[in-house]
Amino acid sequence: MLEYIMAKREYELGSAEFQILKALWEKGPSPVRDVLTHLHERGRNVAYTTVQTLLTRLEQKGFVASDKSGLAYVFRATLSRDRVRKSRIKSLVSQLYDGAAAPLVLQLIRSGSFSEDEIKSLQQMIDELDTSDDGSKS
Repeated sequence: MLEYIMAKREYELGSAEFQILKALWEKGPSPVRDVLTHLHERGRNVAYTTVQTLLTRLEQKGFVASDKSGLAYVFRATLSRDRVRKSRIKSLVSQLYDGAAAPLVLQLIRSGSFSEDEIKSLQQMIDELDTSDDGSKS
């Protein structure tokens, strides 16, 4: 049940909240001022109070924790980037492809989203899956 709730919460992250989490993943634990600077360096023009409000909201949702022992609150993400990615991909596949991942991958390949090296890596993964599914191949 907790997994369902967490997956639902992750899916419900707003764009601005997601940008705050990305900043924390990239910078690590940071006070509000450092998150703000990081966002500004990436072209996101937001106010200090907006970042502070978003961090507080994310903390209330359980996606961020803060250390209040120093002069400034230091915030850290409590969710991994990988966990959020998995949740968002799962939602996307469910919504657009009725839970089947293969059509999404095919669409990405057709749209030219993969480099030649990435396609080779995918082919290698497919070959490895084929080998593990059929013990007669070596």
